[in-house]
Amino acid sequence: MEPLSTATIFLLFCLACLFFFVTKHKSSRTEKLPPGPFPLPIIGNLLQVKTNNFPQTLEKLSEKYGSVFTLHFGEERVVVLHGYEAIKEALTDHGDEFFGRGSLPLADKVLKGQGIVFSNGERWKQLRRFVLTTLRNLGMGKKSIEERIQMEAQHLLENIRSTGGNRDMHKLYFLLIHRIIELEGSSRAIESIPLLIAGFTKPSQTDLYSLFPSFMELIPGPHHRLEKNIYTLQQFTLDEINEHKSTFDPSAPQDIIDFFFIKMKEGQNDNTVFGFDNLIATVVDLFAAGTETTSTTLRYGLLILMKYPQVQEEIDRVVGRTRSPCMADRGQMPYTNAVAHEIQRFIALIPMSLPHAVVKDTKFREYIIPKGTTIYVSLSSVLHDSTEFPNPKEFDPHHFLNKDGSFRKSNYFMPFSAGKRLCAGEGMARMELFLFWTTILQNFTLKPLVDPKTLDITPQFSGLGNVPKPYQLCALPR
Repeated sequence: MEPLSTATIFLLFCLACLFFFVTKHKSSRTEKLPPGPFPLPIIGNLLQVKTNNFPQTLEKLSEKYGSVFTLHFGEERVVVLHGYEAIKEALTDHGDEFFGRGSLPLADKVLKGQGIVFSNGERWKQLRRFVLTTLRNLGMGKKSIEERIQMEAQHLLENIRSTGGNRDMHKLYFLLIHRIIELEGSSRAIESIPLLIAGFTKPSQTDLYSLFPSFMELIPGPHHRLEKNIYTLQQFTLDEINEHKSTFDPSAPQDIIDFFFIKMKEGQNDNTVFGFDNLIATVVDLFAAGTETTSTTLRYGLLILMKYPQVQEEIDRVVGRTRSPCMADRGQMPYTNAVAHEIQRFIALIPMSLPHAVVKDTKFREYIIPKGTTIYVSLSSVLHDSTEFPNPKEFDPHHFLNKDGSFRKSNYFMPFSAGKRLCAGEGMARMELFLFWTTILQNFTLKPLVDPKTLDITPQFSGLGNVPKPYQLCALPR
């Protein structure tokens, strides 16, 4: 018997792959999965998705398949939620089923399901409860944390003045990070956080690894540098924790590390989630996630405010020049409040949120979603909903103003996601944004180095989030 030729073997392999994917696709139909485009062997729907403009791709697919549809990325099956009704129904009304954290292979490899962002189940529930309680104990929502933010805002003003007002936004970005990390308790991670985020916001570094993690492990590339940056940040955190051990006083905890030490002592003889690895991962989560999102939003906001400086009039009228802005002012500043909301709505910083997962077989509308299925949540489809926000692609503070000029709340405003995975630091982030922006505008007039009409404020999608295009400004003392 003659041996099979290489071409024949390859053809048989392709036919086997095709048979496997066709039968798998048919079985998916019997499971009553949401509709979606037919996946190709090995790559799934990769050819139908533009990773450099993922939200727009999903918008087009939703026009054909509806607000709930299925995609395949490599071997992973994903259900996409698009639009306010589908997202609210899933994350809020069915919150007990959709609160799982979906897979991000690189984060899964390094963090191993530890910390508050990427954990699941009982571990996540206990950590989230601990973080929320600790943030309240440390003053979140109280006057003390507001005073600390005001102090850091004043330090930022001094930094800007010391440079003569001319700022490359890359340098200001580091200043913002520095001020926020100082606010949140550690300056030692300043160098590693931008490196870490730079990796996550470059599609080429995370997309291929997410699709083919086993294969990407075998070849060199930037994804390995990103992995090293994560380990570097973990090492900074470990050094910070070791320093805390020498000064730890259980009767007077100073920050989240001290409160975690207390929980560790309480659970010494129990099988508890409050172990050393979880401490490192939780601190990394809070520093990296909170710092980057807030600093990028602030940086993006300054670009927009150069083009729309009218907010200064209300700041001058309500706050004046002799005292610092405070949160009590916000109720008397509907236009400024609307501008702050519109900046976050317009940029849709994290357009896809982080992936969710269903924690059990879930009946959602007329579909059955199997346990463990990754869920993609298109937050930008809510923030840019044309029925709620006329001209959603345009920056317009009137999206958050009533006809009489009062502030208008909107259920569609969900830059921090929704449901049980709502950002734990939402309250602090909103306070930081309002106080930093108003303090800067109270003291400086922001001028671009080009004609304001030519400023491009459209978001640039990069990996996990939207970032502003590079720009420069001149901060003129008022």
